[in-house]
Amino acid sequence: MSTEAPSVPPAARRLEGRIAVVTGGARGIGRCIAQRFAAEGAQVVVADIDEAEALHAATELGPQALGLRVDIADAASIAALAQTIEQRYGRCEILVNNAAILDAAGVDAMSFDHYRSVTDINQDGAVRVTLALLPLMRKAAAGRRILNIVSIQGLRGTRNSLAYATAKGALVNFTRALACDLGAEGIVVNALAPGFIDTRMAQLPDGSGHEHETDWFRDIYIRHGRIPLRRPGTPVDIAGPAFFLCSDDARYVTGQILLVDGGLSATF
Repeated sequence: MSTEAPSVPPAARRLEGRIAVVTGGARGIGRCIAQRFAAEGAQVVVADIDEAEALHAATELGPQALGLRVDIADAASIAALAQTIEQRYGRCEILVNNAAILDAAGVDAMSFDHYRSVTDINQDGAVRVTLALLPLMRKAAAGRRILNIVSIQGLRGTRNSLAYATAKGALVNFTRALACDLGAEGIVVNALAPGFIDTRMAQLPDGSGHEHETDWFRDIYIRHGRIPLRRPGTPVDIAGPAFFLCSDDARYVTGQILLVDGGLSATF
């Protein structure tokens, strides 16, 4: 499956000149979102804990992109991100909180320390970055967007997802509450909730392949139509909706959670 963002004609550069920060932007969903934003004219900051991957991704995006090592669990690292953006651009129009880690531990395998290690990144990390960059967003004139990448697991209960699902569920209501707080300033806040997406995070714990390649996935989700579109998603499938919610077309859409899951949630 292709993970390359679709090409965008020069005339469609609808984010021209806007500064966009994408956390976890070096690979998977974040990278495809960064590619789409750059194609639409944005100056993209690829923020990722893997510095080499961030620099590589930024190089591919072109001279207007910037790759930075950022650890969203570390307040000092986030402060350095904000300072770099302030010095280089003086403002920020778009923030995509995408960085996260996968965790498949159920309650019997869960200690409180483990739980906090997951939520510290998947929940608190997005909050840290948002609070740090909000002053820079307030310096921008228009087109200000915050987009949180959550998950359908944040909206539904599933086995072996205790910390992960809890963190994503918290971001769902963080999105709604933040939209209420910032609406009077014209800052739009929304979230995307992906379903099964073909990324590195979909790899099986034993490293033998990806979940969508297993017999159980093909049987339940494809053959029996639990996913009505009969396929897992790709990062490209997320990049388009992400662009919409960060574009001027979504100027009157805020506090919303858009499910991008091939129809999976419609079958619950």
